[in-house]
Amino acid sequence: MVPLTIGYTLGDQAGIGPEVMQKALATSHLRLPNVRYTLIGNTIPVTPGCPSKESAQAAFDHLELAAQALNAGTIDALVTGPVSKEGLHQVGFTWPGQTEFFADRLHVSNFAMCLSGKHLTVALATTHTSIKSVSGLLNTREIVRIGKLLAVFCQQKGIQHPRIALAALNPHAGEHGAFGTEDLDIIAPAVQQLNRQCQFAQFTGPEVPDTVYRDAVSGKFDGILAPYHDQGLIPLKLLDFNSAINITLGLPRPRISPDHGTAFGIAGKNIADPSSTIQAFLLAIKIASHQRRNSH
Repeated sequence: MVPLTIGYTLGDQAGIGPEVMQKALATSHLRLPNVRYTLIGNTIPVTPGCPSKESAQAAFDHLELAAQALNAGTIDALVTGPVSKEGLHQVGFTWPGQTEFFADRLHVSNFAMCLSGKHLTVALATTHTSIKSVSGLLNTREIVRIGKLLAVFCQQKGIQHPRIALAALNPHAGEHGAFGTEDLDIIAPAVQQLNRQCQFAQFTGPEVPDTVYRDAVSGKFDGILAPYHDQGLIPLKLLDFNSAINITLGLPRPRISPDHGTAFGIAGKNIADPSSTIQAFLLAIKIASHQRRNSH
């Protein structure tokens, strides 16, 4: 059997990326048969905790190399180290984040951001935008599109018939319009369309947002589609801060990162926790294996 090749980048090397990658790859969790790991890019001299134009440029260059490897199929999956968006933007990076960068470079328009940990898996209907703009950005077609991607991701994780909740936007799911009509007019029709169009999964909603995450943790749901960034990420980071990963849904080959930042403040102190990075590698292996099996 041809080994799976998992590529990885170090991110901004003035941060904790090199440390968590080294610690993760040294664990027994990742010593797996028929899996090999390859560094994308090279190490550069840095002062830990002191990001520079050079460390940001290297991070950007290595993302470009990683995208080329994914496009060429020389790697089966990619784990990216944490980057500084501020630093990247100073060296010409024009995308909001790595999610949009990889979608652009891999020529994918149907993509979404998803975060997954031990307790919760959450996809986002809107991402980095103001709260006041969320209701105007929500639309049924977009929710259906992302709901389908989330259902496929759950299957890739091994859940054949995923149960997915669409969280409501408003308190108490709007109380039949008393607290806003977005849940009735936008989210409820999306649930109906998803159940018609994606029959291997079960979609419910709009679910009351102050209880749906507890229901998911108790095992009632396998994934949640949240209407906006913080509604989904606050419970996920409360419960799964050290194990959560960030995955770009919809790419032909998986790109996953640990769900934490560069942590310049602790870089070089050998105290960074590699748990999220380990989970990112394990999920990359699982999805790449699933894709290989289904391609034959």
